Amino acid sequence: MSSMQRSNALAKTASFRWAPDFAAMQQVLVQRVLPPVVIIALLGILWELLCSSPGAVLPPPSQVLRDTWELIVNPFYNHGGNDVGMAWQILASLERVAYGYSLAVVAGIALGVLVGQSTWAMRGLDPVFQVLRTVPPLAWLPISLAGFQDSTPSAIFVIFITAIWPIIINTSVGIRNIPEDYRNVARVLRLNGMEYFTRIMLPAAAPYIFSGLRIGVGLSWLAIVAAEMLIGGVGIGFFIWDAWNASMISDIILALVYVGIVGFVLDRLVAFIGSRVTRGTAQG
Repeated sequence: MSSMQRSNALAKTASFRWAPDFAAMQQVLVQRVLPPVVIIALLGILWELLCSSPGAVLPPPSQVLRDTWELIVNPFYNHGGNDVGMAWQILASLERVAYGYSLAVVAGIALGVLVGQSTWAMRGLDPVFQVLRTVPPLAWLPISLAGFQDSTPSAIFVIFITAIWPIIINTSVGIRNIPEDYRNVARVLRLNGMEYFTRIMLPAAAPYIFSGLRIGVGLSWLAIVAAEMLIGGVGIGFFIWDAWNASMISDIILALVYVGIVGFVLDRLVAFIGSRVTRGTAQG
C-alpha cells in the first residue's frame, strides 16, 4: 500500500470515528439547545412588539440593551461604596448564600437524620418544624436584625432559616424509607453507628437528600434577593431596589435576567453533584 493510500485510509477511519460524535452533538443541539433558543427568541419578539408603542409602560428589549450596555460590557467596575458592577453585586449575594446555605445543609441533614431515625424525635420536633417552616422568610428579618445588630449575619440567618426546612423534611423521608433489607445487612455485618451512617444510611437516602438540597438552594437565592432589598449594601437585591428608587426600569430588568440565570445555574449545579453522588443508589 502506498503512502497516499495509507493516508486516505487513516482519514476515512478518523472520519468514521468522528461521525457518531458529530451526530450525537447535533442531536443534543436539536433536542436540548434549539427549543429554548426558539422560545426565548419568540418571547423577545413579542416583548418588543408589545412595548414599542408610545404609551407602553415597560421598555422593549432593544431599549433595555441600550440603557444597560455599560453594565453588561463592564460588570467588574468599582467606583467605591455601593457603586460597583453587576458582577460584584452578584458575588456579594452569592457569598451570603454560600454561608447561609452551607449552615442549612449541615444542620438540615443532621436534624433530618435524627427525625428519620427516632420516632420520639419525629413526634416531638415535626410539629415545631411544620409551624416554623410556614413563616415567610422576610418575617424573620426584623428578629435577626434585633438579635445580630448587623445586616450581614441577619441576611445569612434569613437564608439559613429559609433553606433548612426542605432539607430536613426530605432527609427524614429518605431515612424513613431505607429498605429493611439494608438494615438487616447492617445487623449481619455488625456495623457500628458511624459505619451504618456512611455505608447504608447516607447512600440510601441520598436521592431524597439532594431533592431537598435543590429546593433549598432555590429558596436561598430567592430569600437573599428579597432580604437585600431591606438591609441595603452591595448585593443584587439592593441593586434592584436602588434602581427602582431611581426609576431605572431597564436596570431592574437586566438584574432580573441575571437573577434568573444565577438561580438556574445554582439549581443545575446541585443537580449535577446529586447525579454523581447518587449514581448507583436507590432512587427516591
